[in-house]
Amino acid sequence: MSLRCGLLNWYLRRTEKPYLARVSDPETVRRSCEKNARRFFHGPRGAAYASGEIAGLRVLSVRGPGVAEGDGPLILYFHGGGYVFGSPRTHRAMLAFLSREAACPACLPDYPKAPEAPFPAAFEAALAVYRAMMDRPGGIVLGGDSAGGGLALALLGEICRLDLPRPRGCFAMSPLTDLTGSGESLTRNAALDALLPAERAAELLDLYLQGAAPDDPRASPLCAEFRGACPVWLCAGDTEIMLDDTRRMAAHLRDHGAPVTEVIAHDLPHVWPIFHNILPEARHTLADIAAWITSLPRETSDN
Repeated sequence: MSLRCGLLNWYLRRTEKPYLARVSDPETVRRSCEKNARRFFHGPRGAAYASGEIAGLRVLSVRGPGVAEGDGPLILYFHGGGYVFGSPRTHRAMLAFLSREAACPACLPDYPKAPEAPFPAAFEAALAVYRAMMDRPGGIVLGGDSAGGGLALALLGEICRLDLPRPRGCFAMSPLTDLTGSGESLTRNAALDALLPAERAAELLDLYLQGAAPDDPRASPLCAEFRGACPVWLCAGDTEIMLDDTRRMAAHLRDHGAPVTEVIAHDLPHVWPIFHNILPEARHTLADIAAWITSLPRETSDN
């Protein structure tokens, strides 16, 4: 762990984690996330951003410097934020960095948020966007972080269930894959997690589910089937409360025959790649994801 990571963990434990533990108004948290993103997260010089619409949903297209719209596969990326906050704007700098490293464009849907739009609104929007883009020349790579990582994996499960054209790959950083809250790390790492307050997890998920079954595979991809799934890349920190969401997801995917790359890093904060302007570990991880994307086969099995 770098010195910068130790300092970042110290800062998060004393500022962001207490803030998330006490603030309950979703709109307040949304404004704070947008403000922090503008202050701390900056994409590479020369990156291009363009708003648009796909399947009736607002999207943000992101291209790193020198990347053309038709280059390589398209990264269809779902941002994190517990299905309640976050936006394409809070994650666009990280995707611009990844786009540059992977030499391919990215698209970030502004999917519906809870509590105004509870489950399955985000999932249905993700599926509609994928259906509209699944035949793109060069293919699609699904991606996401935290709740968005869970959404990407749930979408992959549905793609397999419906036997739709498979994406070339799917990557998820610190994904939320089990909304039943049965992972032991939720309590074991409660004091160790530098960012997420474990005591608020159930409340946040209630805002999203609003009475829906937490083991619905569209909500918890840990409960989904993945016959014929594409290669999957997963990462999490070993002190995260959602560590077991990644470990069990990796095992579940392997049980279904999916090729899985699983990265468990020591004492890195939740979704550490978003701190690419600060952490060398974040830049290294994004470079690793980019290398994985460029290594993906052009054709994936759909049987």
